[in-house]
Amino acid sequence: MRKIGFLLILLIMVSIGLMAAYPSFAASSQHFYREGNDVFDDWHVCRTRAYGADGFFQITGETAFRPIIALESLGQNVAQAYRLGEQFAEGYPDQHQRAEEIFYFVRDRVRYTPDVDQFEFEEFAQNADELATTVEQKGTAGGDCEDMAILLAVMYKGAGYRSAIVLPPGHAAALVYLPDYKKANLLKLRGESAWVWAEATGRNNPFGWIPERYSGERLAAYEIIEEDLSIEHPPTEPETEVAKTSGSLPIIASPFVIVICLMWIISMFRRRRS
Repeated sequence: MRKIGFLLILLIMVSIGLMAAYPSFAASSQHFYREGNDVFDDWHVCRTRAYGADGFFQITGETAFRPIIALESLGQNVAQAYRLGEQFAEGYPDQHQRAEEIFYFVRDRVRYTPDVDQFEFEEFAQNADELATTVEQKGTAGGDCEDMAILLAVMYKGAGYRSAIVLPPGHAAALVYLPDYKKANLLKLRGESAWVWAEATGRNNPFGWIPERYSGERLAAYEIIEEDLSIEHPPTEPETEVAKTSGSLPIIASPFVIVICLMWIISMFRRRRS
């Protein structure tokens, strides 16, 4: 009986701890599903393809694109990444220093990792909150150029800046609007020569450094605005449910499910005793 009482007390303590510590994944997709060779999230955004109306960047031409995946972390979907930006705004009142610190945070905490090594897909985009959550929980995270660009763009918005995503051929980077910044060449977007390139893919890249092959080129860029993006439910019978294996896609076990499992284990233990 003492053992059963101890297990019940342990169950209550674990349940309370899980309920208190369980993170909010309001802006992280909880259900990935597959259609053919593509993987989609709760917003019905394709994570394995940048092209097309449902692609994560909605690329529809050589210069036409809209990084819709960033909207999964803005507006009504604000969560971890945006709040990280707000924390930098509180900690660094100087606008230039704050922009630098955000850049170096992402550069130093996100290790460049090809998608195929993490997710076993040639392409798989993470939204800003998924990446920010991993950094907060583990200290570092893996991501490639578009993941870093998305995280930077959202964090800059949270920190009070205008931000954009730029798409050179086969690449992605972030831009931040920073008038009067003297430590880097300012770029022009829509007639405004006040944008700083944020290239976080290199471990030693300074803020404002631009790869030489892109310097002076006309590149496609899109300024991020805080639009609302509603979650779209997946098909009633998706072709294939996608769950996490090793480093694959996010899977979330709720505290309720964990508690139910613990209660089942205790009931089995009591039956054996009787």
